[in-house]
Amino acid sequence: MKNVTDSFVSLGHWPSAGSFGFNTDILATNLINLSVVIGVLIFFGKGVLSDLLDNRKQRILNTIRNSEELREGAIEQLEKAGAHFRKVEMEANEFRVNGYSAIEREKLNLINSTYNTLEQLENYKNETIQFEQQRAINQVRQRVFQQALQGALGTLNSCLNNELHLRTISVNIDMLGAMKEITD
Repeated sequence: MKNVTDSFVSLGHWPSAGSFGFNTDILATNLINLSVVIGVLIFFGKGVLSDLLDNRKQRILNTIRNSEELREGAIEQLEKAGAHFRKVEMEANEFRVNGYSAIEREKLNLINSTYNTLEQLENYKNETIQFEQQRAINQVRQRVFQQALQGALGTLNSCLNNELHLRTISVNIDMLGAMKEITD
């Protein structure tokens, strides 16, 4: 192995007089190697790099297009949601107004119903009072009539004789019969 490494080292000491050989000057060979590698990369890698950049460009453009479509869809959904919200808000206002109107109508109906009921009760009360007054008046009349009749009978019994008594009773019976016919 020592022979192989010695032969490469000894090649570095040969003079370059038009012959082919190894250049052991690291700085000079690196620049040449780098320029060759860069040239080869540019020549062969230009197509690959161009394809990679084109693919990347297409992906970016597709992503932008998809984003635009999603944005337009989102804007459309937002507009629909806004329209739906306005519609629901109008319906809510309508329900609120109708609800207040219904409440006011019910309130007025209840007030009117209560007023009518109170008026009916007042009429019933007045009728009852009139009925009771009429009944009381009739009772008082009957009692006064009975007392007057008893007083008259007492006076007649003390002043009358039998014949006059019988004639007075007949007249009174006739008068009571006439009064009964009038009241019937």
